Amino acid sequence: MMGHAGMAATAVRYLRAVGSPTTSVRPVDPLPPPELRCVRDDERPPVDPAEFRHVLGHFASGVTVITTVDGTGPTGFACQSFASLSLDPPLIAFMVARTSTTWPRIARAGVFCVNVLGAHQGELCRSFAVSGSRRPDKFAGVRYEPAPVTGSPRLADVPAWIDCAIHTVHTGGDHLVVVGRVRALDTDESAARSGPLLFHRGSFGEFTASP
Repeated sequence: MMGHAGMAATAVRYLRAVGSPTTSVRPVDPLPPPELRCVRDDERPPVDPAEFRHVLGHFASGVTVITTVDGTGPTGFACQSFASLSLDPPLIAFMVARTSTTWPRIARAGVFCVNVLGAHQGELCRSFAVSGSRRPDKFAGVRYEPAPVTGSPRLADVPAWIDCAIHTVHTGGDHLVVVGRVRALDTDESAARSGPLLFHRGSFGEFTASP
């Protein structure tokens, strides 16, 4: 039977074959209309925002860094709101605040790379969690290379990466739901041995598999 490495290599070859070149990707509108906001300006939110954040913080999630490169250089932001969406066609999704200063640059580029972080990369995550307005050059001292199809930054030593083009963008209240069409992906099994970086109740944690 084909091992994990063989399956990943096969997937990469397939996705590279069906992927379109970066030059064919068109920019998207970074801020779609907010018609889907369910609480109007003259309404009171039914749930206290602090309580909402506290309760939802009990859901543990993995952590990623979404990256791209535009005319001014590489950029990216830490993102825990990431999920697989569809197998056929291969789609993923992530959520980003409408106030993000990094998102408009990703929208203009039309492409991005999802870098899945390992347990050893907490400090890297913190550096990308800072607002771009406070830290314009988040890539200072960060090792990376271009992803194979879109050229978006693929960070060194990440357990997994997914190279994508923007498929659609939906409004979700004060966030945007970005759907990406997967163009290439792969894993680094040596980096994956440390386990995933997890975020739970405002802190980073690690996962230990049962024997």
